[in-house]
Amino acid sequence: MDFTFQVINNIRVIFSKIIEETSLEDLNKIPKGFNNNIIWNIAHVVVSEQLLAYKLSGLSSTLSDEIINKYRKDTKPESDVTQKEVNKIKDLLFSTLEKTKADYNKGAFKTYNAYTVSTTGNTLTNIDDAFQFILTHEGIHYGYVLALLKAIKN
Repeated sequence: MDFTFQVINNIRVIFSKIIEETSLEDLNKIPKGFNNNIIWNIAHVVVSEQLLAYKLSGLSSTLSDEIINKYRKDTKPESDVTQKEVNKIKDLLFSTLEKTKADYNKGAFKTYNAYTVSTTGNTLTNIDDAFQFILTHEGIHYGYVLALLKAIKN
């Protein structure tokens, strides 16, 4: 599982750099043909990892209900995100993952409520399945972020 956590961390390092190198205006921009923006995609992967790992294991997430409800599946940006919110999301990229890795390594994820993901139709039946999908999900959203960056620059 160390490799999986390493890859997720590396994707999040890329997300962090994108946040640093992209203006607040561009992080919030929704180009024609898109339903969301760069910062929504980045926050969404943080929220999704927490829901897929913690909620489905019957454990509490460290995220507030407010951030979960704002960035969970089937949501879209309702207003622009402030720089303060961007900074919080950037911090959450790593703080949540570090806690998840520590909790995984100490065996905190004992049970798992099976969940079929809409993206691929696969059913996650345990925490290891969840992390394999989390990895895929973060890659999908990295692709969306790259497409958004390209659309914004055109």
